[in-house]
Amino acid sequence: MIYLITGASHTGKTLLAQKMLEEFGYPYLSLDLLKMGLIRSGQTDLTVADSDLLTDYLWSIVKEMIQTALENQQDLIVEGSYIPFDWQQDFSSTDLKNIHYICLIMSDEYIKKSFPTIKKHACDIEKRVNDSYFTLDFALAENQKYLRLCQEYDCPYLLLEKDYQPDLIFEKVKKRQDERENSQNI
Repeated sequence: MIYLITGASHTGKTLLAQKMLEEFGYPYLSLDLLKMGLIRSGQTDLTVADSDLLTDYLWSIVKEMIQTALENQQDLIVEGSYIPFDWQQDFSSTDLKNIHYICLIMSDEYIKKSFPTIKKHACDIEKRVNDSYFTLDFALAENQKYLRLCQEYDCPYLLLEKDYQPDLIFEKVKKRQDERENSQNI
């Protein structure tokens, strides 16, 4: 099974991927690590500021890694914000049965109520060197953008509206996966 975990910045994508790694033992690929490796090695002239261009660049590589994992019947978790919303067009209907996509989005109310806590937990899994860009206005705008695009492209998402509880999010993801597998077996 391939899991694609995406979402707005600071929504807990990496934390969820880490929990899934621990629970299932599936390897996970951090798109942020891939991005920085390609940038720092000089394999691309793109910079961290080139978000849309990075999505296209990274996805051209990652979709082939996913295809290879599917062909080899390997499990993989891919985590990061560089997964395009039209990702499904790159896979066959048979492949799509083995890919589970989830986008994490925080509601406006949650962000406004919990912004200091969200910032406090920004480095729970990975150390953020510079987090100054992540303001309340940025968080609100980015989460609204992700919600709009998920709805536009009919992508499944989890809207985080209450206290962020990684274990509950993980349980929701597992439940959705179980429901999906059960519906395919009918």
